[in-house]
Amino acid sequence: MRPVGLHTSIAGGLHLALERAEALGCTTVQIFSHNPRGWAVSALSDEEVEAFRSARTRTGINPVYIHCSYLLNIASPNEDLRVKSTHALRAEMERADLIGADYVVLHSGTAHDGQGVERAQRSIREAIAEPGEFRAGLLIENTSGKRGDITSRVADMAALLDGTGGRAAGVCIDSCHAFAAGYDLTRAEGLHALASEVKRLLGSGAVRLIHLNDSKGDHATGTDRHEHIGQGRIGMHGLGALLAHPVFASVPVVLETPRETDADDLGNLARARSLM
Repeated sequence: MRPVGLHTSIAGGLHLALERAEALGCTTVQIFSHNPRGWAVSALSDEEVEAFRSARTRTGINPVYIHCSYLLNIASPNEDLRVKSTHALRAEMERADLIGADYVVLHSGTAHDGQGVERAQRSIREAIAEPGEFRAGLLIENTSGKRGDITSRVADMAALLDGTGGRAAGVCIDSCHAFAAGYDLTRAEGLHALASEVKRLLGSGAVRLIHLNDSKGDHATGTDRHEHIGQGRIGMHGLGALLAHPVFASVPVVLETPRETDADDLGNLARARSLM
């Protein structure tokens, strides 16, 4: 059965994210490995690592994704920020291996000088010394096409991956970001464009995660604002068609939808599952 889950909170300990996911009926999960609002990262204790690994064995949640902090910008023309981001990316890969996570998801960053992809490639090569150094795989996420995003189109993602020497395992496709960047998922033509570009430029097996999010913003506006499943501009039909497409049909799904209470999560999960 296709894994479906949420991005859950690590408040109180990493292992509690798995327990929260289990309580909501998730079969996969995405987490931050630390407070994403700051650069400082405390080392994980042996007890924390063991608690997480034990909780994962008990819950059977699989796969597990770590999302990098949004502070990272490996494409930045500011060399200090680029190097700091590169070190932070390597730290995320190390933490993923330590706790046994399967993938690390990265927003590749922004730049306005036309050299962002080249810098991002170099940053990944510096963060990961050689292909296969880490058990966890690095996934590049598509972005919404605003503020100098360097991977808002599939061709951009392919160009970035081409220069990493096999250090990235594949990509994460976010439905809201794709819609905002110009792929009209409400229409068969828009979905076909996305799927055919993925298959032709990346290979259908390159997509290792779908971030299933509806969109508050309109098509091709660059608006990165997630909405509850079926209540945004993409809607149930568009999201259902995405999930059913052969290129995406077996890919694990994680929701990053708005949340006030568990009821929001349960409602979004129920609507997502109804589309499958």
